[in-house]
Order: sequence, then structure tokens, then C-alpha cells
Amino acid sequence: MRIGELARRAGTTTRALRYYESRGLLPARRAVNGYRAYDESDLRLLRQIRTLQDSGFDLEETRPFVECLRAGHPAGDSCPASLDVYRRKLTELDGLIDQLVSVRAQVGEQLARAEAFRAETEPLCAMAAVPVDEKRGQG
Repeated sequence: MRIGELARRAGTTTRALRYYESRGLLPARRAVNGYRAYDESDLRLLRQIRTLQDSGFDLEETRPFVECLRAGHPAGDSCPASLDVYRRKLTELDGLIDQLVSVRAQVGEQLARAEAFRAETEPLCAMAAVPVDEKRGQG
């Protein structure tokens, strides 16, 4: 199949395919007429790349999965190098989750302080909002 058909079937663009090719993730085979030529195994590689990228893996992190498929394995994550990438990604995600939990706690503390301050100063703010003429008539 040609590049346009592969892009359509993989749900991506021809530009992305050329980029994957330049990065060595997609084979650069040419037909006799000079056009890029692809087959079902290339579609499988692309689906693996896209699935991983949709899950937050960067393009370089997909390389072991692609190489595993190219080596003839039934799944891109059936090789030790792919499992290592999964482990590294989980460690990275755990770190990001820890950071988010910490930031959330800080924002929660700031909100609690702001609400407490507002509760203390709200009566003063309400008095300040009363027009001057009304204050004169109150007394």
C-alpha cells in the first residue's frame, strides 16, 4: 500500500509517517516506481506507536515495542526492553502523581487560609460597602 492509504488506515497523517521513517521507526521501502511501499506489518507498527503515544509515551519510548514487533514477536510488549520502558514510565507517573498530590495539598491550605481570612474580614468589608449617606442616617 502507498503512504496515503497507510496514513488513512492508521488514523494519522503522511507527514507523521515520514517523520517516523526519518526516526527509524518505520521502514523506508520503495517500490520500483519510487513510491514508498508499506504492508500490514507496517500498519501494525503504526498502531503500536499510536497506542503508546495516546497513553503518554514519547516517540523514543516506543522504539523497543516497535523493535520487538519487527523481531517477529506476537506483541510489542513481549520483550524485556519493552517491559523496562513500562517500568520506567510507571516510575515517572508515580513521581508526577506525588507532585500533584503535594501541589493539591498546598492549594487546599491556601484556600483554607483565604476562606478563614475572608470569614474574619467579611463583616468589615460589608460595612465598607454601605454608602456614606446611609451610615450618617444610622446614627
